[in-house]
Amino acid sequence: MNLIVICIDSLRQDHVSFYNPASPVKTPNIDRFARRSVSVTNVYPEALPTIPIRTQLMTGQRTLTSRPWQPLTKEDRTLAEILNLYDYTSAFITDVYHYFWHGARTAPGYNFHRGFNVYRWIRGQEYDPYRSGPLKRLRVEDHTNEKMPSRWEWFVRRALQNIEPFAKADDHYCARVVAEACEWLEENRSYERIFLWVDSFDPHEPWTPPKEFDHYTDPNYKGKRYILPPGGLAANYFTPAEIAFIRGLYAGEVAYVDHYIGKLLAAVESWGLYDNSVILLMADHGHPLADHGKFLKGTDRMYNELLKVPCLIHFPGDQWGGRTLDALGLFHDIPVTLLDALGYGGDADAFQGRSLMPVIRGEANSIRETIITGYHQGKDRCIRDKRWSYVSRPENEPDELYDLLADPQERNNLIDTYPEEAKRLASGYGRMFAMKGQPIKGLQGRYEVGESP
Repeated sequence: MNLIVICIDSLRQDHVSFYNPASPVKTPNIDRFARRSVSVTNVYPEALPTIPIRTQLMTGQRTLTSRPWQPLTKEDRTLAEILNLYDYTSAFITDVYHYFWHGARTAPGYNFHRGFNVYRWIRGQEYDPYRSGPLKRLRVEDHTNEKMPSRWEWFVRRALQNIEPFAKADDHYCARVVAEACEWLEENRSYERIFLWVDSFDPHEPWTPPKEFDHYTDPNYKGKRYILPPGGLAANYFTPAEIAFIRGLYAGEVAYVDHYIGKLLAAVESWGLYDNSVILLMADHGHPLADHGKFLKGTDRMYNELLKVPCLIHFPGDQWGGRTLDALGLFHDIPVTLLDALGYGGDADAFQGRSLMPVIRGEANSIRETIITGYHQGKDRCIRDKRWSYVSRPENEPDELYDLLADPQERNNLIDTYPEEAKRLASGYGRMFAMKGQPIKGLQGRYEVGESP
């Protein structure tokens, strides 16, 4: 049996119309795949951001308590290395430049390509030091303003330099990732076992959707085109019209990614690989769009827009297709689930995750009662079950509690109304998670529940 993994960076669950009919963007290709797949709605990153998440997905190991953003170690065993033991021919095709470059480090230092027979890196995303020529067509001043941090002009300039030569949608990054993936599949599909990992950085910022997909913004808007709003600062330095325009750019990116992922899935089906492959399509995390006052990822943005992702698993013959499961899972459960589905459950025991296959097969209702997530180097922690989300904040900041069923946009903080729910969620995690003994801090700074540290 083959394995195909399609990982999409920064795709919010609520921007996939299969999950949210009121989505601001339609995603017909992902929706079509979802209807033939098992959808798991409550699978969360165990720790953010990009590289810790990829570590979870590739190695089945947790990272929240033990790892910051860092390369794989020589002791790590990846999904590719395990499948090599079973004679899989494998390829890793991506434009996520963090896999291969971060600061002074290059591919041999980060090691995420390890175990793959082939790896291909599409250059130029975000700040990848790929092009340095002077801008002729694009202008930095059309994308920045005087309120932005002083270094922001450099970031925007680098991103614009990388995309300046693009003339059509096929020139853009996700299109080229898919083209490389399709080429590799066509050349290698005759092997008895293949493993393909496709990783698209889009719709990660900067948001530069091809003009063919840039139709979610107001055509009458006359302001600047903010493709890269600064994160971490309050979004109120943008006007409501500017915020709406930025959100429209993101929606256009999602539409563009959906289109090209559709091309990849169509190729997979045309070559008959649907019938003998497990196919995973998921995102690494979502993306805040000033939903709670800030753009971009951050340690304090522990809300659905960052944490909820699409997670779709297709099995040969559309087995279990159309099922939606609300079982809780963490990202290091995913490789364990895949190995179990392929028949290599004995190898999955070496990972820290738990297989979702008993839930998928209908043999169990859950594998976890709660999940915890955050940034290894951050102080904020989010603990959830299927109903409640408790956000533990740093000292002197009130904690937060949301009823996810009644309030999925997390507008009504119920920490003072149901402090016992926050205490219940926190009680399952110890000091290793920076949780044990932390007081539950109400909106008014009350400490009537919880132990002293």
